[in-house]
Order: sequence, then structure tokens, then C-alpha cells
Amino acid sequence: MNVRNAQITDAKAIYSLISCYAERDKMLFRSLANIYEDLQTFTVAETSGGIVGCCALQIIWSDLAEIKSLAVDKDRVGRGVGKKLVRNVIKRARELGLSRIFALTLTPDFFQKLGFKKVEKNTLPMKVWRDCAKCPKQQNCDEIAVIKRLRPLRKKS
Repeated sequence: MNVRNAQITDAKAIYSLISCYAERDKMLFRSLANIYEDLQTFTVAETSGGIVGCCALQIIWSDLAEIKSLAVDKDRVGRGVGKKLVRNVIKRARELGLSRIFALTLTPDFFQKLGFKKVEKNTLPMKVWRDCAKCPKQQNCDEIAVIKRLRPLRKKS
């Protein structure tokens, strides 16, 4: 399996993965147009059979980024695809100099195994909630906030 930055030709596969979860109320829906607009934030996992997972890294502020739209093909769940995607975006966040990364998730245990800690949603800055305005569950949000502090990368001399 190869994990890499998304390319234009991956947009429809990303859309399909996200839509599969959104239809089951497990993720916010993203239009194909939105995926094209945000394509540079996406990382994908691919095998010889095609794209089997995706994940986006959205910078929120100078020290904070969000992991969004983590989706894995239903036949690949439990095989390390999500873990590789998240580790890749954590590495990217560290390379960018970010000190914290968070996710709003229905599966906090997955993130806790990767070193994230549960936090109260109201401890996150207001900028985090811009997607909530589009969410049909905004008044009854069932997502759990998790956050991870990032160690800075050592500069090579």
C-alpha cells in the first residue's frame, strides 16, 4: 500500500469513500466540487486495486490543524489503512511546524491508540466549528474531540 498526496484523478474515489460514510451518518457529506477545492489537503492510500482510503489535514490556526474526512474502504477496515493515513498527516503537520492536531470523531478509541487524548469540545477554538453550521446534527452532536500534541521535527544540520 502506498500513502501519498491526492491528485486530481483521485477526487471521484475520495468522493465515493466519503459519501459511503456520510450516507450512514458517520461523516459530514462533501460535494465533489468541495473535494476538488480542497484536494491539496487530502492524502490517499492506494493499492494496485485503486484508492482504499483518504484523509484530509485542514490547518485551523498557526498551532492547530484538524484531521478530517478519514474514510477507509469497508473491505479494508481493520487492516491498518486508517492508521497509516493518520500517521502520514501527523508527519505533515509536524513538517509544517504545527504543535497540535485534533479530530472530531465517532471512534475515539482509534485515535487514542495513536496517542490522542479526549478533550471537551468547548476547549477547542471557535474557528473549529465552521463545519458545524452545515451539519444536520449540530444541536445533537455525538462526535468526540481528541487532540494530540506534536513534538517539533529536529532540524538537520
